[in-house]
Amino acid sequence: MHHVVLDRWSRGGSALHRRDARAKTIAVLVFLIALGTAQRAFLPLSLFYLGILAAAILAAGLPIVAALKRAAVVLPFTAVFAAISLAAGEPMRAAALVGKSYLSALAVLVLVSTTPLPELLGGLERMGVPRYLLMVAQFLYRYLFVISEEAQHMRAALQAKSGTLKRTLWDRAKFGAAGRALGVLFARSYAHAEGIHQAMLARGFQGHFLTLSGRAFGRADAFFVAAALVIVVGARAAVEAWI
Repeated sequence: MHHVVLDRWSRGGSALHRRDARAKTIAVLVFLIALGTAQRAFLPLSLFYLGILAAAILAAGLPIVAALKRAAVVLPFTAVFAAISLAAGEPMRAAALVGKSYLSALAVLVLVSTTPLPELLGGLERMGVPRYLLMVAQFLYRYLFVISEEAQHMRAALQAKSGTLKRTLWDRAKFGAAGRALGVLFARSYAHAEGIHQAMLARGFQGHFLTLSGRAFGRADAFFVAAALVIVVGARAAVEAWI
């Protein structure tokens, strides 16, 4: 599962993993703004930004090929709008749509792959993001793990009965059974999640997730933000001035 892999990646011990979540969030926001508002010389700038993200992935000790592949999940959605721009006779606009969406997804992937979700949400809360939205995101993320666990149990049961998911989906006579199994999956996941919620209430949950590994915003984090500003904004200014 995609979210399980990202959660495992976020538990690393590199220097990028040790930076405060607010510092990394600010750096990514600066990157996204500089990338989104870039108009002139987008091709050389995108190549430079891709190099920056690749260097960050290597510095964090993440598998670069796997990270590049996972960021490509946004391309099927962007390809629709790129095709419309291409049909309208705007190939540069189409290329910019694809490039900006991919680089944006890769930047966010680097953020969530180097920051455990509790720390990331805690940093966003300290930056003033409404707590209700963060709590919804936290519950949604945890619910994904519940669905993943139930799906693995049902898959093991299917294999124990000498069946495979691929054979079931392509067999028209069994396709209805697969659809009903999907309904059972969500029903069981909902029941499991409800039980988890009741257990949280029994343990005194009051609508706020507490973490034991909070980090203070230190001098190294301030230096990290300053370096990100200089590199990202300076690169754009230099490329646009050169063109």
